Amino acid sequence: METIKAPTAQQETSLSDILQPFLKRWYFFALGLVLALIASFFYLRYSTPSYLTRATVIIKNDQGSSPAEELFAVSGLGGLLTKYQGSKIENEIAIFKSKRIIKNAIEALELNISYQNLGIIRDSEMYDYRPFQVRYLAFNDSLVGVPALEFSIIDSSQYSLHNLATGTKETYTFGNPVNLDFGEITLIPNLEDEIRFNSFSGKSIRVLYRDPDVMARSYQARLNVVNEISSSNVVVLSMESSVRQKTEDFLDELIFQYNKDAINDQNQIAQKTSDFIDKRLQIISRELDSVETGKQQFKSTNRLTNIEAQAQMALENASEFEKRQFNVNTQLELANTMIDYMESSTENDLLPSNLGIQGGDIGQSVENYNNLILQRNRLLKSSTSKNPVVVNLNNQISNIRQNILSSLQNTTESLKISLRDLNYQESVLNSRLSKVPSQEKAYRGIERQQGIKEQLYLFLLQQREQASISLAVTASKAKVVDRAASSFGPVRPQKSLVYGAAALAGLLLPFLIIYGRSLLYNKIDSRKDIERALPNVNILGEIPKLRKDEPQLVKMNDRSMLAESFRILRTNLQYTLQKKGMEQNNSIFVTSTIKGEGKTFVAFNLALTVALTGKKVVLVGADIRNPQLHRYLTPEHKHDKGLTEFIVDPSLTIDELASKSTENDNLDIILSGVIPPNPAELLMEPRTEQFFDTLKQKYDYVVVDTAPSMLVTDTILINKYADVLLYVFRAGYTDKRLMQFVKDSMAEDRLKRIYPVLNNVTMGNFGYGSKYGYSYTQETKKRKWF
Repeated sequence: METIKAPTAQQETSLSDILQPFLKRWYFFALGLVLALIASFFYLRYSTPSYLTRATVIIKNDQGSSPAEELFAVSGLGGLLTKYQGSKIENEIAIFKSKRIIKNAIEALELNISYQNLGIIRDSEMYDYRPFQVRYLAFNDSLVGVPALEFSIIDSSQYSLHNLATGTKETYTFGNPVNLDFGEITLIPNLEDEIRFNSFSGKSIRVLYRDPDVMARSYQARLNVVNEISSSNVVVLSMESSVRQKTEDFLDELIFQYNKDAINDQNQIAQKTSDFIDKRLQIISRELDSVETGKQQFKSTNRLTNIEAQAQMALENASEFEKRQFNVNTQLELANTMIDYMESSTENDLLPSNLGIQGGDIGQSVENYNNLILQRNRLLKSSTSKNPVVVNLNNQISNIRQNILSSLQNTTESLKISLRDLNYQESVLNSRLSKVPSQEKAYRGIERQQGIKEQLYLFLLQQREQASISLAVTASKAKVVDRAASSFGPVRPQKSLVYGAAALAGLLLPFLIIYGRSLLYNKIDSRKDIERALPNVNILGEIPKLRKDEPQLVKMNDRSMLAESFRILRTNLQYTLQKKGMEQNNSIFVTSTIKGEGKTFVAFNLALTVALTGKKVVLVGADIRNPQLHRYLTPEHKHDKGLTEFIVDPSLTIDELASKSTENDNLDIILSGVIPPNPAELLMEPRTEQFFDTLKQKYDYVVVDTAPSMLVTDTILINKYADVLLYVFRAGYTDKRLMQFVKDSMAEDRLKRIYPVLNNVTMGNFGYGSKYGYSYTQETKKRKWF
């Protein structure tokens, strides 16, 4: 018994073994690559190119960094300064991407109405030039959605309308209202270029109306707004689209709508301040008129003409004091007015600015307070009050408002103290002026009140003019650095990327198919599969796969691949017998694991090939359960007696059983005979050994076609009479798992002297140059390229 050895290094899987299944099917990769490139060509030919449009703006920081630092320092919120500055650009980006601003831009340009020029393969959007404009005058609230409409120009005055929803087609006149199921429309022709207008005559143009809210969400998802340089206020707006001019117009309009919204917010402060000043002017005007009337009555009653001259010297000494008293009273009046306004207003109201209150940073605080109110209101238009940024702004607004009120109260208390001190000094001065007539003192008090009211009135007039100027010359918030401009070439699809991906897919798909097949395919394909499973057993031959129109038997002077493969098998068999010292032994058994692997085919052709050398050969059918050898005999010999009759009937001889083959005179055939009820017990009879001994003496070679080894025990029972056991495997048919049966049979000594023969091998799977050797012996033929 031959021992089973471990696989050597040469028998282990090498890189060439791994690549072999892919290399021999190279045409699949070539075909996949060609098909993928063709598919990518048509994809690029008929796909809609997409272009990248960019615009760059700078967000102006009107507040400035230094006043902000002072504001946070005064309010005690210095820790929030960095966070506030860092989130400001993000806030502006959020406003740029807000649905409200985007919807305003879409409605301004009517981008929710698209015009498509219908083509044979694909439709193209019309934007630069439209032969007519569809105006949607009214919509029915009961209907949901507006159907697509197809228009065809008949002439400069008429057109046809095809309602795709109802399937109706009517003719209408340009400019006349048309009532449809969803509402009312009208068409305005574009006759500025009549030649271009007439070129669309007879062509179908589809018009689609989409809900502006839906379009705003679509544009919102496609719009990209980023602060590329984190340390700057530069914001880049970008968007991809198939129509470059349309996207450029949208980005420019979006910037305009953003500036318009920011200007409206800034005008709210100026308008609020102007309204506050107007109200105060009305009050001061009435008070000033009352003081002047009292002055006139006082002079008339006391018959005073030039009372100032009488107290000229005293007034010169008190002029400096009166200026200080006037300033204190003015500041106190403004502070009290501001406190009253703040106590009567809410945190949602803007505060009047630039009132001229001195002391502290009240004016700057009011300006920053108003800016925060506007920022919060702008964010609330596109988000909720629970937004972390809004909550942060609310906290800042509350703290700054409290700080402003506290500062005003502190300023009021300080002014009151100053006023009390001035009043005390006034009493001292009045004592010095005791010699001045009482009318002079009363008159001076009236003039003092008049001066205060006049100065306050003039001051408010000046502030109203400043507010009016601010309202008229409000600057835009976003400065355009680069207007919207599109890329020269399309950014999608990229030809190199598409062709590269297609080439990769064209190569990867065959690879995956072949690799997946190798994982799922569990059949023997080549001699290497047998060598891996049976490393210490020599394969004697490979039989090629035949087409249906090719001969199945070896003929005299045959130069076919089939004949050459059996000649190689015959030579290897003879060499093996000589090497083993068994050249006098001539019993060759042919078996397989299961039915259908071609053992009868191999046995018959091997017998024919050996007979062609002039040796006397007998072919025995020992598969007594499912005999197949009779198919190679003429009809008159198909029912001859065979092996089973010889074992049962002692009177029968070999000569009575042997039939001469019509294929070769040196070949005799003995059939298996009648199928017995007990095949295994029959083969164990002594006549079986006598049968094979007689054949060895009578013939040079005995070729025996046996039963499948794994299915029945017949071959194992008669294996002891074999000098060589040719074990047939069929490529593409024999399961690799069946190799374990052969290994177990050899290890347990149930089958001896096994030599594999691989049947039905394709040209690509021949080993050791067989496919080249066979082609050498064939006649020269013109071969097709594929």
